Amino acid sequence: MAGKRRRVSNPLALAVLASLRERPMHPYEMAATLRSQGKERSIKLNYGSLYTVVDNLAKHGLIEAMEASREGRRPERTAYRLTDEGRAELEDWLTELLGTPVKEYPQFEAALAEVAVLPPAQVSDLLEGRVGALENALAEERAELAQFPWLPRLFLLENEYHLAVEEAELAWVRSLLRELQEGSFPLMKEWDHWTRTGEFPAGLATELYQAAGRTPPADGPDAETAGPDAEAAGPDTDSGGGERRR
Repeated sequence: MAGKRRRVSNPLALAVLASLRERPMHPYEMAATLRSQGKERSIKLNYGSLYTVVDNLAKHGLIEAMEASREGRRPERTAYRLTDEGRAELEDWLTELLGTPVKEYPQFEAALAEVAVLPPAQVSDLLEGRVGALENALAEERAELAQFPWLPRLFLLENEYHLAVEEAELAWVRSLLRELQEGSFPLMKEWDHWTRTGEFPAGLATELYQAAGRTPPADGPDAETAGPDAEAAGPDTDSGGGERRR
């Protein structure tokens, strides 16, 4: 699902609006507040991006500058406050994000889409390393959360969600790794043959044709060399739009 087009769509802007809902702040104080709340675990937070976001929010009337102030010998700092329009944007944005799933593009998912490039044995080794990394990350995050038993659950939901996602990923990767190590993953021999020789195996091509609801060519070297992609787009056509005979 596609989300609503926002005037400022950076997730850091959402955090800034939420921070200013508490009280007016200057950008340095915003950053310190977000870091003290552990928000850098769920959003990318750096000062360069923060100042850009603040400028954009002000340009669109979602926040407004107050008078600059100076403390001691420090440079002047401009505090910002949330406008009524900014408050409405914050509530509408949160309503959309919580209620409407959107397609995201994790890097691991992108790698899985191209996993057939590598041989099964190498994929197995890589996933074994990923399992160890996930186990370590989960142990560290649980230990960190255990340091704040007094913190209400309301302020830990993003951490709870992150742990649940990592635990689900770990369980799935373990299951896939077990199949690869046991040799029970479908068409492993054909996959391995393809990565070693560059020849698209007939058995794998047949599976793909059948999954697409198509009949493999009877005497088709095309199935072994080109794979099903050429057929998946439909029958070949000549320049006049008619079906080309083979």
